[in-house]
Amino acid sequence: MENNRISEHPILPVEEREDIRFYWNKSPLSAKANEMISSALIANGVMAFGRHHRDDTAQGIFCANGQCSKCMVIANGVPVKSCMTAVRENMFVESVDGLPVLPPINEVPALIDIEETHTDVLIIGGGPAGASAAIELGQKGIRTLVIDDKNELGGKLVLQTHKFFGSVEDSQAGTRGNQIGRMLAETVTTNPHITVWLNSTAIFIFKDKKVGILKDGTYKLVVPRVILNAAGAREKFLSFAGNSLVGIYGAGAFQTLANRDLIRPSTKLFIVGGGNVGLIAGYHALQAGIGVVGLAEALPVCGGYKVHADKLKRLGVPIYTSHTVLSANGKDRVESVTIAQVDRNFVPIAGTEKSFACDTILIAVGLNSIDEFTQEAQGAGIPIFAAGDALEIAEASSAMFNGKIAGLTIAKELGADVAEIPESWHAKAEILKSHPGPISEQKFPAGEEGVMPLIHCLQEIPCNPCITVCPTKSITICGDPLMGLPDYSGSCTGCLKCVSICPGLAITLVDFRKNKEFPEVTVPYEVFNYRVKKGEKVKAVDINGDLIGEMEVTGVVDNKKNKTQLVRIRVPKDQAKRVVSFRIQDESVSRPLPKAIIPDQDADSAKLCLCERVSVGDVRALVRKGITDINQIKAITRAGMGACGSKTCETIIKGIFRQEGIPLQKVTSNTKRPVFIEVPLGILAGRNGGSNNG
Repeated sequence: MENNRISEHPILPVEEREDIRFYWNKSPLSAKANEMISSALIANGVMAFGRHHRDDTAQGIFCANGQCSKCMVIANGVPVKSCMTAVRENMFVESVDGLPVLPPINEVPALIDIEETHTDVLIIGGGPAGASAAIELGQKGIRTLVIDDKNELGGKLVLQTHKFFGSVEDSQAGTRGNQIGRMLAETVTTNPHITVWLNSTAIFIFKDKKVGILKDGTYKLVVPRVILNAAGAREKFLSFAGNSLVGIYGAGAFQTLANRDLIRPSTKLFIVGGGNVGLIAGYHALQAGIGVVGLAEALPVCGGYKVHADKLKRLGVPIYTSHTVLSANGKDRVESVTIAQVDRNFVPIAGTEKSFACDTILIAVGLNSIDEFTQEAQGAGIPIFAAGDALEIAEASSAMFNGKIAGLTIAKELGADVAEIPESWHAKAEILKSHPGPISEQKFPAGEEGVMPLIHCLQEIPCNPCITVCPTKSITICGDPLMGLPDYSGSCTGCLKCVSICPGLAITLVDFRKNKEFPEVTVPYEVFNYRVKKGEKVKAVDINGDLIGEMEVTGVVDNKKNKTQLVRIRVPKDQAKRVVSFRIQDESVSRPLPKAIIPDQDADSAKLCLCERVSVGDVRALVRKGITDINQIKAITRAGMGACGSKTCETIIKGIFRQEGIPLQKVTSNTKRPVFIEVPLGILAGRNGGSNNG
C-alpha cells in the first residue's frame, strides 16, 4: 500500500501519533488513532471506497463534511459515512459494492428515555461565527451550549494555514487561521457558562421546540430558549462530463485531508474556480508538496483577492481566466482534465480545448448556506438568529465579527445588560464582508538609496496589519482605514515587520545600503518545504509571475514566530523594485498534453445527482416537457432521493431551469426530508450507535 502521509510541512507541526491496525476488505492496514476512516484509507492509497449499484462506477470522497454520501463504507457491519466516522482498533471496514447489506437484527432493543438538556442558547456550529458568539454570551453569564460535528472547535479556521486579512483589532489579521481557531476554542472551553459538545450533529428542530442531537452516537434532545444557526455552508457541485470519477474533491475536503490530517491525497492537482477558496486551496497544495497543474476560472478575472491569485502565479501556477472545465477523463479515477476558453455568454469555444495530466480535480465554485435549521426553527416558533456562512457567504474575518454582534444581540434579547451595539460595528461588519475593489496600476516610489518597503497590494480589500506593525508609522492607508490601499512615505528602519506580517505576501523590502548597483530585495516565503539556500540562484518574478531573471540568494531568515521565511536576493538596481517572489514549480508540471482529449459525451451526460447517478440530460428532458415541480422530477428520476437528501443536486437542478429560461418563482421547490442527516431508527429509540452515523 502507498504511504500518502505528509512528513514535512512548512507551517503545520508533524507530530508522532499512535498507530493502530484496522482491516480494509480483510487486509490489515495502519491508521492513526481517532482519524476518520476516509483519511486512513487515503493515507494507505485507497481512493475508491466502493462501486455504485446503478452503474458499477467507482466512488470516493467529495466533501469530507458529512454533506454527501460518496464516501459510504461498511464499518463493523454498519453503513457509515467514512469522513465522519473515526477508525477504531481492529475495525473491519468494507467497500460498498452495489447496495449495502444491512446486518441481521438479533434482538429488538427496548425503548429508553431520551435525555433532555435545557439551555438558554443553543449554538449549532463551533466555527468562527459560533465560537465568537459563544464568547460574548459566556461573558454575559448566559448558559450556552455549543455543538459541533467535528472533534474540535474552530470550523474551517483549523484548516487555514495562511495569515488572515481584515482588522488586527477585530479579527486577528496577520495571524494564521488555524491559530485563530484554536485561540477561539480555548476561550470558549474555559468559560464556565459555556458547554461544548463535540462529535455532535443537529438532525432536526421539531415542532415541540426541541432539537434532536446525535452526540457520539447517542440521541439527545435539547430545549433552548434561543438558537443561533452558525452551521456554515456546503460546497456547490459542478456538472461536466466525467464529474462522477474518483479524484474530484470539494476544496474543503482537500484542505481537511492536507491541513487537518496531514495526508497528501494527490500528486498533481487541477483547480476549477478562482474565488478565494480555490486560490487558497492551490496555495495549501503547494505547501503540502503537491503539484498544482493550473486553475480555470470562467470569469474574465478571478473573483478572489488579487494577492491570492498573484501568489499562485508567482510560484509557477498558471491561471486560465475565461475558461471552463469540459471533462474529467479516466476510467474509474481522474487521469486528466480538459478545459476550453468560453465566450462572453460562457459557451465553450471550439478549437480552444487543452488537456492536462492530473489525478485530482478540485471544485471550488461557491458555497450554499446551511439554512435548514433557520427554516425549521422558524416553523417551530423558536427565536433563531444566524451568523457566518449560515447567514451570508463571506470571509472568516467577517464571520467572527458578525458572530460577535450576533452574540451580543442574543444576550440583549434574553435580558442581559448589553449596551446598544454601535452603528460603527455594523459599518465595519459591512466592510469585512465586502467584495474586492478595483485594481490600481502599480507605481514604484522614486529613489535608489537607503531602505524602503515596496507595497504590491493593488486592490482594495479589508486588511490593515502593515500599518499596525510599522514602528515609524510610515505605512498609511489611503481613504478608509481598513479598506483603502496602503502607501509608504516616511523613514524605514528595515525592521521587516511589514514584510513578515502581510497576509498577501505583497510587501518586499529593497535595501540599497550595502550595494547601490546590486541592492538586496527581501521577499516573504511560506512554502519552504521547497527549500532555497544561501548561494543558490532562483527564478525571480514580478507581481504577475513573469520571469525577470535568475538571481542569487544572499540569505534566508526563519521567522519562527509566524513561520514566514524572509529570503534576501541580490538584484540589479533597475529590476529591484519589480522583484516580488520567485518560482518554485517546474514548468513541466503545468504543460498541456500534446493533444487535447475531446470528451465523447456532451455536458448533459454529467451527473447532477451522485447518490442516484441521475444525469443532467435526464432532468433537462423533463423540464423541456413542462415539468416545473422538483418533487415530480424526484419521483420520476430519483434525483434528490439519495442519502444526501438533495444537498448536492438541488442547486444544479435549479440551474437547469434558469438555463431553460424558466424563472425560479415558477418552480416548486423540493420538499425537505424531516431529518438533516440519515439516522438509523434505533438511534432515535435511544440505542447507542457508537459513531456519528449510527
